[in-house]
Amino acid sequence: MIDAYEDPGTPDRRGGARYLWWLVTRQPWRCAAGAMFGSVWMVLLAATPYLMSRAIDDGLEPGDMGALALWSGALFAVGAFNSWLSIMRHRTMTRVRMDANFRTVKVVVGQAVRLGASLSRQMGAGEVVTIGVGDVQTVSQALTVVGPGVGAVVAYLVIAVLLVSVSPLIAAVVLLGIPVIVLLVGPLLGRLQGSETEYRERQGVLTARIGDLAGGLRVLAGLGGKTLVADAFRRDSLRLREQGYRVGAVTSWVQALGIGLPTLFLAVVTWLAARLAAQGDITVGQLVSVYGYVAVLVGPVSFWVECGYQISRGVVCARRVVGFLRLEPMPDTGTLDAPSEPSTLYDPESGVRVLPGRLTALVAEHPADATTVVDRLGRYAPSNATWGATRLDEIALSQTRARIVVADHEADLFAGNLQEMIAPSFRGAGNCANNPNAPADATPHHAAPQKALHTAAAEDIVQALPHGLNTPMTAQARNLSGGQRQRVRLARALLANPDILLTVEPTSALDAHTEAKVAARLREARQGRTTVVTTTSPLVLDHTDTVLYLKDGKVAASGTHHELLKTTPGYRALVARDTEEVLG
Repeated sequence: MIDAYEDPGTPDRRGGARYLWWLVTRQPWRCAAGAMFGSVWMVLLAATPYLMSRAIDDGLEPGDMGALALWSGALFAVGAFNSWLSIMRHRTMTRVRMDANFRTVKVVVGQAVRLGASLSRQMGAGEVVTIGVGDVQTVSQALTVVGPGVGAVVAYLVIAVLLVSVSPLIAAVVLLGIPVIVLLVGPLLGRLQGSETEYRERQGVLTARIGDLAGGLRVLAGLGGKTLVADAFRRDSLRLREQGYRVGAVTSWVQALGIGLPTLFLAVVTWLAARLAAQGDITVGQLVSVYGYVAVLVGPVSFWVECGYQISRGVVCARRVVGFLRLEPMPDTGTLDAPSEPSTLYDPESGVRVLPGRLTALVAEHPADATTVVDRLGRYAPSNATWGATRLDEIALSQTRARIVVADHEADLFAGNLQEMIAPSFRGAGNCANNPNAPADATPHHAAPQKALHTAAAEDIVQALPHGLNTPMTAQARNLSGGQRQRVRLARALLANPDILLTVEPTSALDAHTEAKVAARLREARQGRTTVVTTTSPLVLDHTDTVLYLKDGKVAASGTHHELLKTTPGYRALVARDTEEVLG
């Protein structure tokens, strides 16, 4: 079975069925062993009626106790051996499913890492969660077909041969009847696949909405929109429930027919065999064997229906996995080196020009416009942006990422202690950052996190936690407030100390006092380095060197904060928070 460090291989992304087959080919010997165990197990189930018929015809009916003991002993030995085979079959198929599960998890996680920042721009978080939690499990369950599924086919053929030796008429009825049962269930499987696809799509959308609600519940409550969004979510939930009922209705019919039709067929064949026995065409032992053969066939047919059901669902979920695996990160077309000297960043689409070594603010009528500009300048969206005299997309992506950092105020925070969340590369710095006995001449290794925390006004967060920077944090740091999380994100970005720092609303969740401290400290900490902030806060704008006012995504005015307050009415209406500031 695949371990945590094994390469999962390159998945087949040409379709859901091909992906399932790829999972089989990644563990061929285990799948072959599962098929062998399943086949022998089912064949020996069919051997039981044969042994019983011989015990009756050769031993019980003529009164030969030796033959009866011999065939009874063989029946016991076969049953004991088959019990062991059943254990091995189940154990092997469990490993097959677990390997498929872990392998799919690894390729999905690997793809998420490969996509990086482009993931959230191509697929919602709810869709990714649905794939990782539900679809992966269903895909692995579909591999059941390689064990009992193959065994069911082998057992069917063996029983058909045995029935021919008893009665060609009964054999013909069985050979023709079983396919008819499968054909009757087939249309339901197609309908199930369509219903399941729609259900999974709606489930992904609803899961994404749950994540959005959880992240923005406090904001919604403040705006008075919580009830409105809750009503919309309730309507979507009801629609998903109705779709789930439709899927459940088809599933119940599939499972009912998978058991009911074989049982009905068993009754028909048993009646036919009883008529032949009454007419003297077959012996009593053969009658018992026919009943046993057909009773055993109920298992393979049920397995076929179950495997068809699992494969149908597995293909639907595998398609979603393949769809995710087909996503591609933004291509790295750059081959040139980044500018060796501090250079201007320029976005021709908006007219934004960021001069080196300055603190520049982007103020937009629509905040999304400023975020879009930052994405282009940070090379997270296609653009004609330039860095110095070179197009940004012609520079090697590794150099761009090393020297330009985009700090989103909603960037992910991974579970771990606070030290790892802020600075995973600065091991051991945590004790110094909140230790009153730390030496005054702390080394840069220990001073860097302290400086970043100070600039982000986050020392009080560390001091308030029971174990300082070693305090465990949940995913997205949910055990911190919104403002605390924002300061943690800012400290993390500052600790990277990039040549160019592009920050999106770094103080939007802070109170005025803390915001003023962060603005002053940010200017001091980034002195001589290029920094861009998107904001409408006068407390931040007052500390910037240049403000670029964006209207309809274009630079409408530029200057200092106070110059724009006096000359640009639209800017003044957007950022002024009191009359005194407008007048003064």
